[in-house]
Order: sequence, then structure tokens, then C-alpha cells
Amino acid sequence: MAPGVPALRTHTYVRNGMTSLFAALDIATGTVIVKCYKRHRATEFLDFLKQIDAAMSDGPDVHLVMDNYATHKTPRIKAWLARRPHWHVQFTPTSASWINQVERWFAKPTRKQLQRGFYKSTAELEADIATFIAAHNESPKPYKWVKSADDMVASVNVV
Repeated sequence: MAPGVPALRTHTYVRNGMTSLFAALDIATGTVIVKCYKRHRATEFLDFLKQIDAAMSDGPDVHLVMDNYATHKTPRIKAWLARRPHWHVQFTPTSASWINQVERWFAKPTRKQLQRGFYKSTAELEADIATFIAAHNESPKPYKWVKSADDMVASVNVV
């Protein structure tokens, strides 16, 4: 490795499995709820929603912002959410970029912990993810916008 030279993998690099990472970011506190699954189906997603529900206090409403993945729109998921009027669901537009705060958060464990790691199994990968999340949640910091909405719009409309 040298400055300005991208990291490379040899042709002998072996990918030792993968995991589906479900994550919920509490934008008010900066804490994250995470669960890894072997598959990415409605069954796993419903289990994750139940984990979020158990972690939430009875007071605040839950505003769930999701992408348009088919798993999120199955009849089982819709029925579960319909029984929880304090859950409000919004979907990002199709083919749109995911929410910047979430993208920024997902980049953190990748950049700081996982990118250069070598994992002999998905269990090792998931353990490393869990270690990162635990350290993050010990002193979470919510993302603070430093510019006003007017400043952001003005920067986009520069001629």
C-alpha cells in the first residue's frame, strides 16, 4: 500500500460468505439497532421489526423510513404494521438515493472496521459488526445539520 494507490485484492481472494444486515438508526440519539441474518426475506425483516418494537418505549411514535425493497411490502409486513398505529411508514422514491444520514452511518463501519478485514466465516464478520455497533452505541452522537435548508437549496441552485 502506498499513498494514492488503491487497495487491491489478488485473484486468489476468497469470499467466505455474506450476511444481510438490517439496521435501524435513531436519528434523535444516534443509537443503532442491528441484526444480521443469513437471508433477506420478509420473515427476517418481520423479526427485525419486532426487535425494534421491543427496544422502543411506549411513548414516542416510530417513523420508519424504508427503501422500496419488495420484502418491506409483503402482506405479512403490512398487516403487522397496520396493527401498530404509532408506527408511521414512509418509503423513499424508487431509484432514489437512500437517506444521507443512513448512508453516512453505513459507511462508518465499512470504512473503520470492515473494509480491510479478512473473515474466514460469516460468524467472524457478524462478530466484528457487533463489536463496532456496541462501541458506537456506548457514546452515540446524532448527526447535526450545520446549514439551514435555505443554505442547502441555495448551494444547489448556484449558476
